Amino acid sequence: MSLTAQTYWAEHAWLNGTVEPGVLIETGADGLIRSVRPAVPAPPAGAVSLRGLTLPGLANAHSHAFHRALRSTVQVGSGTFWTWRESMYATAAALDPDSYFDLARAVYAEMALAGITCVGEFHYLHHAPGGTPYDDPNAMGQALIAAAAEAGIRITLLDTCYLSSGFGTAPSQQQERFSDTTAEQWAERASALGSGRGVRIGAAVHSVRAVPARELGTVVRWAEERRAPLHVHLSEQTAENDACVEAHGFTPTRLLADHGVLGPRTTAVHATHLTQGDIRLLGRSSTGVCMCPTTERDLADGIGPAARLQATGCTLSLGSDSHAVIDLFEEARAMELDERLRTRARGHWTAAQLLRAATVDGHSALGWPEAGLLETGMLADFTTVALDSVRTAGPVPRLGAETAVFAATAADVRHTVVAGRHIVCDGAHQLVNDVPAALAESIAALRP
Repeated sequence: MSLTAQTYWAEHAWLNGTVEPGVLIETGADGLIRSVRPAVPAPPAGAVSLRGLTLPGLANAHSHAFHRALRSTVQVGSGTFWTWRESMYATAAALDPDSYFDLARAVYAEMALAGITCVGEFHYLHHAPGGTPYDDPNAMGQALIAAAAEAGIRITLLDTCYLSSGFGTAPSQQQERFSDTTAEQWAERASALGSGRGVRIGAAVHSVRAVPARELGTVVRWAEERRAPLHVHLSEQTAENDACVEAHGFTPTRLLADHGVLGPRTTAVHATHLTQGDIRLLGRSSTGVCMCPTTERDLADGIGPAARLQATGCTLSLGSDSHAVIDLFEEARAMELDERLRTRARGHWTAAQLLRAATVDGHSALGWPEAGLLETGMLADFTTVALDSVRTAGPVPRLGAETAVFAATAADVRHTVVAGRHIVCDGAHQLVNDVPAALAESIAALRP
């Protein structure tokens, strides 16, 4: 769909770390911000009025779209990550390109309703059950790309290399459809994916247990040749750490460092159970870290050392991962509140720093450095949070984004604009009719 120039008037907007009243945002047919003009007391004729607090679009730096089908069902009873994983496998087994498109389209529409304008999809569900490739070997990835387009948000498809079930062991039956057998075959398939409007392709190492050490270099080279983002699950579970030490004699972080995986274009996801040496390796290599607090608490995984990682040199981003909830405001404040529980002290990050993790730094981690700020020449992606809900009503913010970060939820998002296009208007998605029904129907289709 072609884009047209549009003018938006924001009642309040977050500019350069402060909240300014009456901000005029002009967007061009190229999907970029043409101008940002504060101190405009009322919307001029023809401008779209955005009542509330307008922020840069949010970046969900870590998503597994099909995990959304697990919400509520996996909260029954007790268990661990490993018991949760069995439910995840069962859902994965039920998906094909058509059903995955339906589910992902609804999930990405839910993200747009939550103010998310770009998603990093950590995609490893590649083949048919049993590992047989589809006629189009990238049919599942193409379904995700098409789903994001129809939901109106950008996507970085982080095509994931997943070759084994553990150190030196073949994929299990449930994992066969994740595997390309070798990293070279993964690279050949992933190379057929192409970027386009609203789409970028990155790479991912599922984990050190799923990609043998000898295969890591192939994934690294693939990403380097394309200057593409490279993501990796890191130390999410202590059991993985223990198995890595037993197999190699050192931690997963050291293994990744020794094979050239760490670096400024790499994002480690979770990074929950790290040694002090691990933290130094990540920081000194300028590796980013994506924190997923709502998933960590839902799976009882633990609290990652986010503050120490940032102090050592890591840039932080945020992801909703398993989609226990899809709410980047909750992820942002959870990072701060979890650290308060750990340290019994307050104020580890300002609201502006937390919002930066959810915006510009998240976009950079996904290969969109031109997004995440309300500035001329940046992508015209932004979202507006109501200031008159039961959560946000009160003094109009004048200094920062505290109301959005520490009080608002995804339910308070009223508008979402992507490339200057009004995707969510007054809380209603303009491209996907009845998002709750679309979610319910696509999830019900996966049930036995």
